[in-house]
Amino acid sequence: MEQITYRQRECADNTKISRFLEEQRVGTLGLHSKEYPYAVPVNYVWADGCIYFHGSGGGKKVCLLAQNPNVVFTVYQEHGTVTDPVPCHADTAYFSVMLFGQAERVVDFTEAAGVLQKLLERFMPGFYQQKIGPALVEKYRSGVDSLPVTVYRIRPAQITAKENNADPGQLFGHGPHKNHRS
Repeated sequence: MEQITYRQRECADNTKISRFLEEQRVGTLGLHSKEYPYAVPVNYVWADGCIYFHGSGGGKKVCLLAQNPNVVFTVYQEHGTVTDPVPCHADTAYFSVMLFGQAERVVDFTEAAGVLQKLLERFMPGFYQQKIGPALVEKYRSGVDSLPVTVYRIRPAQITAKENNADPGQLFGHGPHKNHRS
């Protein structure tokens, strides 16, 4: 199990973590590669306690996941730089979540269609009148590589979260610090 070493910043509020994952739109998927780790930002949805993302049926991400499905998925939001009279005490206000688990391909077309519909509603609410159905997912081929769309699910084996809250007046560019320039 992964451990947070800076325990003062650990967030164990599952409701807050879930709400954060529901509100954010992009996370970084960390994969195993031969020489270096491979991290790629992806659009995602958080549903039923899982992260879902999609992509074309080919490419580096698909190849690496086939070789080793163990992943880390990171979502973060920076709130600003916390000022302090002592330069070494300046800090960053943020909230971050890391999910550790295995990415598995969603092979059920009905489930994949539901996920893709959630992605559309998330990123383009109300734009498409017709919902995505399993038949479309089964027949669709990418214009990039002529392969079917691929939907992945990460069921977290572990979730860790950290936060550093700050009063808005403590953030650089706000409050008494709004006129300071470097």
